[in-house]
Amino acid sequence: MSTEDLEKEINMLKERNKRVEKDKDWETSSTRRGLLVIFTYLAIGFYLNAIQIENPWLNAIVPSIGFLLSTLTLPYFKNLWIKFNQRKEKQV
Repeated sequence: MSTEDLEKEINMLKERNKRVEKDKDWETSSTRRGLLVIFTYLAIGFYLNAIQIENPWLNAIVPSIGFLLSTLTLPYFKNLWIKFNQRKEKQV
């Protein structure tokens, strides 16, 4: 493999890493979480309204807040899972 080929490959990897970092930043952003809560609230509100539940927009708050709480606690449980699995790998 030539030096030029290696440089091209390194540049491709750097570009890929930039894209991955941007995706990771988006996945953990408060903007994304906020949008997900809003879209969840709207979807549930419209659904409850369509099936004629009393106070659909008020009732849509609970599952939306539940969804938000689940997204906020997932990183904690992810870290626990990683620690647990690292211990298993060390035992093998």
